[in-house]
Amino acid sequence: MLIAFALTPMGVEENGAAYVADAIKIIRESGLPSRSDSMYTMIEGDWDEVMDVVKRATEAVAARVPRVQVSIKADVWPGMDRPLDGKIAMLEQRVADNAAAAGALEGSAAAAEADASGVPATAPDATP
Repeated sequence: MLIAFALTPMGVEENGAAYVADAIKIIRESGLPSRSDSMYTMIEGDWDEVMDVVKRATEAVAARVPRVQVSIKADVWPGMDRPLDGKIAMLEQRVADNAAAAGALEGSAAAAEADASGVPATAPDATP
C-alpha cells in the first residue's frame, strides 16, 4: 500500500516547517520506504504500519500547535511490488513506449507521403 499525506499546522503565525520537521523525523525513523516533496509525504508499507506512522507524525505536530489539518490519499494495490518506485517506473516505461510508437508512426507517415508523390517528404526546398 502507498499513502500520500500532508500535515498542515493551524493556528500558528510562523512558517509551519519547524513543526512538520518533527513529523518527517518520525517518518524517517520508522524505516519504511518514504519520499517527501513540497506537497505530500508518501510512505510505503502495510496498512497498520503506515497508519501508525501517520498517527505518530500527526501527534508530534499536534503536541506543538492548536490544530492540525491532515490530508490522506491511499493506493491499495495488492500485488504491486514497491509502489513508491514501481508506479513511477511503470509510468516512465509507458512514456517511452508512447514516444517510440509516435516516432514509428511519424516515420510511416513520411514514407507513405514519399511513396505517393515520388518525392521524399523531407526533401530540401529546391527554390533559390
